[in-house]
Amino acid sequence: MQPALEASLSLWRPLHETDGATVFHVDLTPDAPRETEALGWLDAAERSRRDRFLYPRPRREFTLCRAALRSLLCRELGCCNAELSFETAKFGKPFALVGGVPVPAAFNVSHSGPHGLIALAPRGRIGVDVEERSTKRSLDDYIRLLFAPEERAELEKSRGRGRVELFYRLWTLKEAAIKAVGAGLSIDPATFEIPPGLVRGERTGVFSFPDTPEVRWRLENIGNARFAAAIAREAVESADRPVRRKT
Repeated sequence: MQPALEASLSLWRPLHETDGATVFHVDLTPDAPRETEALGWLDAAERSRRDRFLYPRPRREFTLCRAALRSLLCRELGCCNAELSFETAKFGKPFALVGGVPVPAAFNVSHSGPHGLIALAPRGRIGVDVEERSTKRSLDDYIRLLFAPEERAELEKSRGRGRVELFYRLWTLKEAAIKAVGAGLSIDPATFEIPPGLVRGERTGVFSFPDTPEVRWRLENIGNARFAAAIAREAVESADRPVRRKT
């Protein structure tokens, strides 16, 4: 079995764990030796996809995030890298296969600036989003397009840094929920609202999309001083760790 990426490379580290799901942080800062090591984990199709990026930054982000994802899934599933492959669902969300057989483990990846996040769960759907906060971006147009009326009212009452913090907190929560569903751009973020407690600053809350009230999602704000971030996890009966395969 190919071992996980060496800890000395500092490619990923655990960031947050909740309800059986774990979020890992991936360091995306330039580092030629680390990127070379990561490149060795990619298969032929992934290398071809990498080569289509025109600029170094997206090539680096894809290489490091995909290598970290492969390493983490190999560790969690007890498989070797050569057994692991990926396919995409209807709206483009990838899922993993081991030996050509889909596995129940769920994952999602997001990156912004030097920060990549990978969320893993043993089963059920999961989404993650990370955003670097910017005080230079004009938020007004985004607020009109992305948020429901009560959310817009809260943002309009906020000023200065507090408004920036609230904007990115709400946006990452919405984006994580949309990514968890895996329906791509078919979900308009302005058609649903984040639970009021999370708007006020609570860290966790339970949420359902208006058109699927029977499906419950656990939303969690996991942002810190360096970046805004959130995860959305489908409520499942059991959050046990995935069973490792014997090799």
